[in-house]
Order: sequence, then structure tokens, then C-alpha cells
Amino acid sequence: MSDFASRIERARMSLDDRALDALCLSVGSDLPYLTGYRAMPLERLTMLVLPAQGQGVLVVPALEAPRIDTSDGLYEVRPWAETEDPVAIVSDLLGPSTHVAVGDETWARFVLALQASDDRRAWVSAEPLMRELRTIKSASEVAALRAAARTVDGVVDQMAEVQFSGRTERDVAREFADRTLADGHEEVLFAIVASGENGASPHHEPTDRIIRHGDAVVVDFGGHQADYSSDTTRMFVVGESPYGFDDAYEVLRTAQAAATAHVRPGVTAASVDAVARDIITEAGYGDLFVHRVGHGIGMDTHEHPYLVEGNDQELSTGMTFSIEPGIYVPEEWGMRLEDIVTVTDTGVEPLNRSDRGIRYVS
Repeated sequence: MSDFASRIERARMSLDDRALDALCLSVGSDLPYLTGYRAMPLERLTMLVLPAQGQGVLVVPALEAPRIDTSDGLYEVRPWAETEDPVAIVSDLLGPSTHVAVGDETWARFVLALQASDDRRAWVSAEPLMRELRTIKSASEVAALRAAARTVDGVVDQMAEVQFSGRTERDVAREFADRTLADGHEEVLFAIVASGENGASPHHEPTDRIIRHGDAVVVDFGGHQADYSSDTTRMFVVGESPYGFDDAYEVLRTAQAAATAHVRPGVTAASVDAVARDIITEAGYGDLFVHRVGHGIGMDTHEHPYLVEGNDQELSTGMTFSIEPGIYVPEEWGMRLEDIVTVTDTGVEPLNRSDRGIRYVS
């Protein structure tokens, strides 16, 4: 049985367990997870109608139909012409279904139109169902994530030999992106290059600020390779570190290593966050660690599980997520260290392998 056939079968079983009649998925990663086809986010509706029993049908704009591979026969394709009403087509395909789960990234205009098309139907979010399917990664998914991680690791190593000083953040970010594409990614989704005081903003957008001697530079970048995500953060310093930076970085490395070592089946997501946070807090930087320690990753860069205080979900083999503690000193500098890891039967495997030390550049 192919991966997609197995996933569709599991989705049907989950519909049955939840007493749901059908699943409707539009844009976002849930659709390619089940079908291999990623819909463009258009004003034209694309929607997979998957009944608990019977053949699934992918409703697509006619001009998009040639992009779809139907060779495995797992679902039918129903192209719709510009003069047709796709909402009516979906409603007809649902037939007597009265309890329907809809993907959480479906555009509101289509959800509202579907709700209005038949007031006998009850609509619920498909998010819990799809989360259950997607959180545990298969061996092939972990292999894809590992390959994506190795690509960005290689780019980090390349950029350690490149001059930063005298260039803008935007220019350096562009080079990270270009090298990532050249080495195998289909797209780069983000490339944070945050120098000096800008490093204190965790999601800083690169600007025309000129990078100069003495700057610490946070570099956080990633994208898609073979439909799976990469995401890594490494620290670069131009010339010599700013005051207090090296001591704080040793605390950060210790916290990240301890949190990683804590990962194994049965521990909670919150406990991983706590391990890193307790070390950073004990060293006096607790108020400067302003975000959760990690997020799940797969076809999306951010997905379940989220490693944050209050999340008592137990980790299981096949879960894959980031571990990325940070310390941010307003108006001075910031730092973050991020690896993607996967839970194994006996512990943890870091998928990112590039050196975690500071990269000193010119």
C-alpha cells in the first residue's frame, strides 16, 4: 500500500471513529498530505471531498487539472469550468452527509457558502483529525526532513566563509536564500538575518542596516525540499563578540543541549521547554527568553506538537520538532540556537548536524 493510500485509509477510519460522514480539504498542507497535490491559493475553489465510505473526489478549476497526477487511482478528479459553481458541485458530492469536517485553512468565503448550501449539515473543524494523522511522521517523512536539514546545514557551513561586514542584512539574507535554492530546496520561506540590536527581535525582517565589526548576527532560515520543511538558526559574530555575549551563549548552548537530551518517548512537550527555561533562568536570563522552546515541523514549518508550558502531550516516536531557546537583550543583541530533532524509540535524533558554536566571520 502506498503512503497516500495508507493515509486516506487512516483518514476514513478517523472519520468513522468521530461519527463524521465526510472530510473536505482545500488549500494548505492537509490536501497534499492525502493526495500529493498542493492547491494554489486562488479565488477558484479546490476541494477534496472524501466520504467515510466510497471514492474521494478532488474538485479543481479546469485550468489546474493538468497538474494533477491521478495514476494511482486513489481519487477522481472533477474539473469545473469557469461558468460552473464549485460550491454547488461540492454540495452535490456530499449528498446525504450531515456531519462534515472541513480543513482549517479553507477560505472563509467558501466555508460560509458551503454552510449556506444545505442547512441540514453540521460543519466541524478537521484540525483534530488531521493533527492526529500528521503529528507522527513515517520513516519516509523523517528521511525527507533529514535531507532538508542537511541542505541548510551545508549552507551554514558555506556562509561561515563569507564576508558579512559592510553588507546589508537584506543582501546577506538573499545570499542565504540563493545558496539554499542552489543546493536543493524548491523554495525558501524565510531568511532572518538580524544584526546588532536587531537581533533582539526574534522574527526580525532583514533591512538595509549595514552589518559592522562587533555585531552578533542571528541567522534563522528555511524552506521546502521535496515538500518537507527545513528550519535552523545559527549565530555569527563579525570580528569579536559584543560585551556579555560569549557568557550568555554558553548558557544558551547548555540549555539547548540539555533540552535535546531530555527528549524521549513518554516525556511531555512542556517538560522539554522547562529544561531549557530552567537553565536560562538560573543563569539570570529568564526574562530574556520570550518564546516557547519549539514547534513541530513537517510539510508545514510550524505544526503540532508545540513545546510550551502547559502542553502536557506526551512525546511519541516519530514526532519531529525544533528545539530553539533564545536570549534577547533589547537594544543590544540577541541569540538563538535551533535544531530540528525527531523522537526515536530510545531517545532523540538531531536532524541538523552543523556545528553549534559561534561562527566568527569578517
